[in-house]
Amino acid sequence: MAREQGTSKPIAVNRKARHDYAIEDRLEAGIVLSGTEVKSLREGRASLAEAFVSIDRRGEIWLENANIPEYLNGTWTNHAPKRKRKLLLHAQQIGKLARQTEAKGYTIIPLSLYFKDGRVKVEIALAKGKREFDKRQALREAQDKREAQRVMRLRNLRH
Repeated sequence: MAREQGTSKPIAVNRKARHDYAIEDRLEAGIVLSGTEVKSLREGRASLAEAFVSIDRRGEIWLENANIPEYLNGTWTNHAPKRKRKLLLHAQQIGKLARQTEAKGYTIIPLSLYFKDGRVKVEIALAKGKREFDKRQALREAQDKREAQRVMRLRNLRH
């Protein structure tokens, strides 16, 4: 299969992350996958709903609870759907993330999973959890913005 240069094809997006967290910093990371996982991803089958990122004592960074279902045409070599998957980042990037997550309230979450130049990449973010009133405030602002857009559109149609 010929590789597409400079293209990005989305596989899965964690929509709930933007609602539950305030995004501070984003990074693109590679991911270590087996063959049947890549085939399953090519079919567009993945979920980042409960996924999170952790850093172990050895300085390795892992994607946990990401659901990549078993490949339908796979045999006994199929993978476990929710196994830990190693992420690929530079050591100084991992060190910086480790220092920042030690601060109160910060965590690392996956935002999206996508193909880039034929390879699977994960967009991860350093995020701070929102409180309940912050979520309500964000929803209220989005509704106000939509309402203003609707009023402006109607006003432009009348003139």
